[in-house]
Amino acid sequence: MTQSASGYDLTPLTPAQIDERAAGLTDEERSVLLDHGTERPFCGTLLDNKKMGAYHCRLCDLPLFSSNAKFDSGTGWPSFFQPFDPEHIRYLEDNSLGMTRTEIRCPRCDSHLGHVFQDGPPPTGKRYCLNSIAMVFVEDGEAGADKA
Repeated sequence: MTQSASGYDLTPLTPAQIDERAAGLTDEERSVLLDHGTERPFCGTLLDNKKMGAYHCRLCDLPLFSSNAKFDSGTGWPSFFQPFDPEHIRYLEDNSLGMTRTEIRCPRCDSHLGHVFQDGPPPTGKRYCLNSIAMVFVEDGEAGADKA
């Protein structure tokens, strides 16, 4: 088992486990998470969420971002300046759409989450731009993912 510094199991899911968890996804969720799509700007259900808690991967429930790191980037997608735990994000070069960007994925289930850009606020200068549909919000005090 691979464990993150914050105590979560990062062992990659098997293809069978991913298929099992993906069985209940809507076509739009499947398009974003599994086929690397993007939801339209200003349409995501988590864009204007101001509650305190954590944003988890929709497919495997790994905590990805804390509400303490969320900010309004004006781009139309939920934006964060740092992840919940640095090990909870996987980075890949994305050369689609005629540009070079950095795609971010869940390290446990390999779901597409969004992209990270170098134009965010202090202290990191990063803007993690997420698809709302790739996440579920767990409010402080609610049961979320179990640690390893």
